[in-house]
Amino acid sequence: MQRIMVWLLPFFWLAGNTLPAQPLRSFPLSQVQLLDGPFLRAQQVDLQYILALDPDRLLAPFLKDAGIPLLKESYGNWENSGLDGHTAGHYVSALSAMYAATGNEECLRRLNYMLSWLDSCQQKNGNGYVGGVPGGHALWKEISEGNPNAVSKRWVPLYNIHKLYAGLYHAYTYAGSEKALGMLTKLTEWLYQLITPLTDAQIQEMLRVEHGGINEVVAQVAQITGEKKYLDLAVRLSHRALLDPLLQRKVTLEGLHANTQIPKVAGFKYIADARGDADWSDASAFFWKTVVDQWTVSIGGNSVREHFNPPNDFSSALQLNEGPETCNTYNMLHLTEYLYLTDPQTAYMDYYEKALFNHILSSQHPGKGGFVYFTPMRPRHYRVYSQPQETFWCCVGTGMENHAKYGQMIYAHDDRSLYVNLFIASRLDWKEKGIQITQNTRFPYSDKTALTVKVTEPARLDLKIRIPEWVNPAEIRLSIGKRRMNDVQIANGYIVLYREWRDGDEVALEFPMRIGLDYLPDGSSWASIKYGPIVLAAISDSTGLDSLFAPGSRWGHIARGPYYPIEESPKVVSPQKDFRAKIKPINKDQLTFKMPALIYPDKYKNLVLRPFFDLHDARYIIYWPVVPEVNEKELEKLKNLEKK
Repeated sequence: MQRIMVWLLPFFWLAGNTLPAQPLRSFPLSQVQLLDGPFLRAQQVDLQYILALDPDRLLAPFLKDAGIPLLKESYGNWENSGLDGHTAGHYVSALSAMYAATGNEECLRRLNYMLSWLDSCQQKNGNGYVGGVPGGHALWKEISEGNPNAVSKRWVPLYNIHKLYAGLYHAYTYAGSEKALGMLTKLTEWLYQLITPLTDAQIQEMLRVEHGGINEVVAQVAQITGEKKYLDLAVRLSHRALLDPLLQRKVTLEGLHANTQIPKVAGFKYIADARGDADWSDASAFFWKTVVDQWTVSIGGNSVREHFNPPNDFSSALQLNEGPETCNTYNMLHLTEYLYLTDPQTAYMDYYEKALFNHILSSQHPGKGGFVYFTPMRPRHYRVYSQPQETFWCCVGTGMENHAKYGQMIYAHDDRSLYVNLFIASRLDWKEKGIQITQNTRFPYSDKTALTVKVTEPARLDLKIRIPEWVNPAEIRLSIGKRRMNDVQIANGYIVLYREWRDGDEVALEFPMRIGLDYLPDGSSWASIKYGPIVLAAISDSTGLDSLFAPGSRWGHIARGPYYPIEESPKVVSPQKDFRAKIKPINKDQLTFKMPALIYPDKYKNLVLRPFFDLHDARYIIYWPVVPEVNEKELEKLKNLEKK
């Protein structure tokens, strides 16, 4: 099996208001190598976690379903309590991405091992189906006989099997496995035969239960195979209860389970591109903007207790221990990729950078590799981490994938241009053009990056470098070789350098970072402090970290240690909303800052602000209550917040 990423160009079955073909493409993971820095370290820790898992135990639900003797007993936690088998799909995705990104041969060996046993299960079933859903055969039979509500009798079965669909798709696209493609095609034909006899109304009834991105992956199979019937099936599997309001720009998300909705919209967007449908594409972009503008906190995540809170009231986010869910951000980044590649606005990559550096990078323990489910925004609370033999939440599955895919959107390209979107130490090997670009940077610990060109012969190329939202374009300093460039072209939020590039050419850039403030979207007086795009947080203490590494209990992903009173938490005392001038650096090379003139009470004056992604095993403060003065009235407001 070659370490490649299969390039899939959209088939266009034109329908209604149409889109142009995709203008940009990302690079295969196999062409982007991470270099020394926080992302490479996170990738390596993730690899250790992936290899700590036992494939035989992950395969158990599938062998049991197919009537094949078990190799070992199944894992526990969510893997033997109703969502049996979901982790294996994520595991196949993670192995595929990690192999593509690193060339690790053990990942390939394990991937082939997983695929071989899954193939045996599919052959034993004899009808194209393979899955670990408990009682799956009886469930699917009941659905085929016209009872779509049968999905409510199991723990989100369509969501469950979607993880295997996605895993097989990634095994093909990331790792080039033809075996995976054959299995995926058979599994899609099984679903086609299952669903086709149902009426549209019955299908929509079935889609009321969380179903992941099942519409997206069926459309992906349509793209690979050229089978229009699968694209038609993907359209039928698109939930109209969300899609129709989006088409009319009248969607109400408040109260909805957030991670049920986001994958649906990624599917809407993928189908839109496959059909050239501008209306569905615009609806997807409207959803993205609505979530980013109204529900996204400073780290790039959203939701409280997995649901969209009232957009004008984030008090529950400050009260509760179930803050933004990592899966939500995983899926928002996935949607962002689709939107950006068809409409390369820098706003999409600004969000991508925010979420990647502040939520995704922070969601893995740097030593033990455990993954975070909820990131509380409540002041002086903490996160808990998974353990490889104990905990199998959804955010463990997406977590394994997250840290294998960091190379995915650093760069993008069209036929004549290279886009540099993220400042992450890396090496791009654009084999088709004979161009290699090495990005040397310590970002975010430095506001400089350097791009070195390696070519066998001179090559003409537009080099486009994103101007981040957090920088003043007039302050950017750029040089090519020893020549300072004082007059550069800027177009659509990118610095554009068009020239004939020669071997050894170097572009050096400096993007001066500044302290920034990010208030909650509801306009309340709670501020998060940033340096450039990096959210700064403070460790308040390390007490009461109950089950910091979660046990295998059903709700072990929730940090259930004691709440500390909000009114007793550190506060920023400032008559002005803009208090940045009083935040002073301690060590800019380590991104540490202090603000003793602002903090009350005195016992917290020496708290150190540091990157949230580098803060673990402690209680922390991301959002600070900003009060004009400390008095009974202000303290009473904070006490009342607890009572809401």
